Amino acid sequence: MPAFLAYDQQGPIVTLTMNSPETRNVLTGNSAADEFVAACARIDADASVRAVILTGAGPAFSAGGDLKGMQKMLDMPQAEIRQWYRQGIQRVTLAVHGLEVPIIAAVNGPAIGAGCDLTCMCDLRIASEAATFAESFVRVGLIPGDGGAWLLPRVVGTAKAAEMSFTGEALSAAEALACGLVSRVVPADQLLPTALALAGKIAANPGPILRMTKRLLREGQHQRLESLLEMSAGLQALAHKTPHHAEAVNAFVEKRKPDFRGL
Repeated sequence: MPAFLAYDQQGPIVTLTMNSPETRNVLTGNSAADEFVAACARIDADASVRAVILTGAGPAFSAGGDLKGMQKMLDMPQAEIRQWYRQGIQRVTLAVHGLEVPIIAAVNGPAIGAGCDLTCMCDLRIASEAATFAESFVRVGLIPGDGGAWLLPRVVGTAKAAEMSFTGEALSAAEALACGLVSRVVPADQLLPTALALAGKIAANPGPILRMTKRLLREGQHQRLESLLEMSAGLQALAHKTPHHAEAVNAFVEKRKPDFRGL
């Protein structure tokens, strides 16, 4: 069986492509969970990586869960179903949301159910004009078992998340832009070039500082201000002692552009 995730690194940018177009890149009933966990661990361990792009092969970004495969779960004991989620899609959530470096979802087509939530696990979302987004679990008699009830409101706000979750209706790319689910909508042939250009702007900055900044943004979603300020002080003390900060300060004084290559 071919790999679900294609891993391609060009300099400091990694592109992860869900490569199962015949299944519309479903995230269950295959090796997706194991491969996402492995890819994220590989990225976190590689200090040269400064930005990641996640996209899908074929016409869909991801159709979410494999509904045909779930038919066999109708007779599965509840304890086994609970474990199935824990050992499957929830591992994808923890791996992608917990990734240390910035990750951009380049949404090439429909992102349905867990596929929609997968985009929310990322830091930034760029959509093709062909993209659609649906928090559609309710329409198949399910709830978002992948953490979507935590992820989606943090991206689009409580009211819009409730509307999407209670109706299951799909949003067009333009509607996704209007509610802040995505930051840009581009023609299909410009999706990856746009994502790569944005990743390049991110990757031009110091890798360790990007990782610390992302950590603070993640922690800020649930910590009290006082706790985050204390964490910020500790990380800032580390940042002040990096060669990247020294290069930036010296470049400013010398009126030149900083060069972080090789640092």
